[in-house]
Amino acid sequence: MTRQHSPRRARIAFSDAAAKQLESITSEAELHALGRALVVVSVAPDIGETLPGDSSSPQLRQYTDEVERVRVLYWVTALRTVVVVAYVEV
Repeated sequence: MTRQHSPRRARIAFSDAAAKQLESITSEAELHALGRALVVVSVAPDIGETLPGDSSSPQLRQYTDEVERVRVLYWVTALRTVVVVAYVEV
């Protein structure tokens, strides 16, 4: 019996602005909620809705989890191996 592997997750990277936002989060519940949202985005980078913008820059996407009350703005690299988080709202 052969084992099937699940698809590889994209690696998460943070812009400088998003990294500063992370530093200000002190609540364990908020960190947990953000972690869950980041896992969802890393597994399925296309899950977020596309935001209107300039086609010369990376396509900005928005993932919102209404249950956890988390919003993440991000873009995906060309090879779909890295998700760069630009903004975090918890």
